Amino acid sequence: MRCPSCVHSESKVVDSRPSEDNASIRRRRECLECGYRFTTYERLESAPLIVVKSDGSSEVYDREKLFRGLLIACAKRPINSEQIGELIDDIELELRNTLKNSINSKSLGDMVLERLHALDDVAYVRFASVYKDFQNIEEFATALEGQQ
Repeated sequence: MRCPSCVHSESKVVDSRPSEDNASIRRRRECLECGYRFTTYERLESAPLIVVKSDGSSEVYDREKLFRGLLIACAKRPINSEQIGELIDDIELELRNTLKNSINSKSLGDMVLERLHALDDVAYVRFASVYKDFQNIEEFATALEGQQ
């Protein structure tokens, strides 16, 4: 870390503690050249997750968009918004653990379907009907048979 006073490139950490919001680490440093003390903050880099759509276009992952889609699929079902939030949290955790910065929409949709199937069959079918873009009743029936 460069000293803001003399621009020397070496310093030592004198004190280190979490910031008030626990989102960063506050470090007090001392320049090894001139003795000037200064504060730095260390934060987790948060690169946005990119969703690559089936047509090849891409967009930044939007938690609220996924939440809205799940809310519609779960309408009038015994599923509350906290459960939907937990489902999305689980997906986001899995995505973070892969250390990839992009995912194709099919993989993301499959992750949602897998979790929805365990949560509620009707919500699963509702989400699948939009996600898989069924064109007729036969495609719908085939998908239902594949899940049993």
